[in-house]
Amino acid sequence: MIELSASVSVRPTESPEKVAGALEMLFPGLELASSENRIEGRGGAEFLSTFHRLLREQRILDTARSVMLHGEVGDSIQFRLNKQAATVGKVSFPPEEEPLGSIHVQIQGPETLI
Repeated sequence: MIELSASVSVRPTESPEKVAGALEMLFPGLELASSENRIEGRGGAEFLSTFHRLLREQRILDTARSVMLHGEVGDSIQFRLNKQAATVGKVSFPPEEEPLGSIHVQIQGPETLI
């Protein structure tokens, strides 16, 4: 079984609703839980379909595969996504943590993920 988790920090200058909306754009329907300065979501493989569609539409499957292979640790894959790009439904993989924070994604499962 594949398990998806995504988390993102909410800065004091940001709207929690907009930050949650960024997660919702990439992973619609993901059950979100928020604290004072963080939003987290968890779900299964079914929440990856929109993300996969966006990768195909943007024609960045090779880039995504490279990023995910680089982030492979045991039975999980970890990578970051640009929070600002996500608010408009775009997938962007930042090379490092961004000043306003990135979306941290982990996909875990015993199956071959890539």
